[in-house]
Amino acid sequence: MRKLGLGKKGMEHQVAEEAQQLVEVFARSKGQPLDPSMHINNSVSNVICAVAFGHRFALEDERFQKLMEAMDFGLKFLCTFIHAVYEMLPWLMKHLPGPHKKALSCLEMLVSFAKEETEKHKENQSLHEPQDLIDYYLLQMEKDQSKNDPESTYDEENIAHCISDLFVAGSDTITCSLKWALLLLASYPDVQDKVHKEIEDALGSSHSICYQDKKELPYTNAVIHEIQRFRSIVLFGIPRQCTKDVKLCGFLIPKGTIIFPNLRSVLLDPTRWETPAEFNPNHFLDKDGQFVNRAEYLPFGAGSRACLGMQLAKTEIFIFLTSLLRAFSFQMPEGVKELNKEPIIGITTHPHPYKICAVPRCNT
Repeated sequence: MRKLGLGKKGMEHQVAEEAQQLVEVFARSKGQPLDPSMHINNSVSNVICAVAFGHRFALEDERFQKLMEAMDFGLKFLCTFIHAVYEMLPWLMKHLPGPHKKALSCLEMLVSFAKEETEKHKENQSLHEPQDLIDYYLLQMEKDQSKNDPESTYDEENIAHCISDLFVAGSDTITCSLKWALLLLASYPDVQDKVHKEIEDALGSSHSICYQDKKELPYTNAVIHEIQRFRSIVLFGIPRQCTKDVKLCGFLIPKGTIIFPNLRSVLLDPTRWETPAEFNPNHFLDKDGQFVNRAEYLPFGAGSRACLGMQLAKTEIFIFLTSLLRAFSFQMPEGVKELNKEPIIGITTHPHPYKICAVPRCNT
């Protein structure tokens, strides 16, 4: 992942291309109410395609649409009671009918899709000029095979499952973040106007946006951080295992204990934030209006086991959002006075379904 240059210029042009595609899709609505969910998910998933496969898919591509449908069903299933029962009693559930059968089929489709792409990469023999995740993985497999390394865990089954994990983790989280961003900015038009003005004043309308531009956009950067603090996508971090006995706040955590980090306890801590229950970009600004990075900002976890896609996620959210806000004013549909800001609690915390109007800016 590091060799692919995630979060660096190596990946930025793919992200920018998908952001422009999303701008064009939104423009077709001509300012009429639209549900942004599917359009955002398609564009974000194509970034994962670029990372894993080295190419994007046309939105009308039948294989791509089936992939999106399988992912959508699988993610919805993860939030159900039946999924919890399946995790507790898999030996029983595999003999019973139900939605878990379709969910397993969807997972298998993701894995099969990844295996097909891996076979195509093997046929093209681009291992010594790797361009994407599969190329780098196959190159590592070749190195391990030449060394006859008995400890190697690199095989084609593993890369297929790694890619399916990457799709599930890397598309739903960014899609969810951008959905919250548009909902909150439509709900707080004064914040949205300040962001747009800052982008126009600092970059103009012709400048090609890149991740480094965040240094010139302190208010925009603060708004993005506040969106992720106020509506964190995950309630808990990935479970970890304690490697030794630890005493914390007077409690003994024995070696081997499984730990679920409660990220929201930090992101909503009333002793650390002025208005933890309110959307307030000033949480990340000093008295001079400059961006302040807070130690309590932990939506991606912390330490050596923090989210491996963190830098790609930050790049995507910044480029997608600034590209959209440069092109459109996001407004609530006529007659709608308020959008539901309460989260739907699941594996990730999505907003309730909503529609907004992407009204083209007069200078675009």
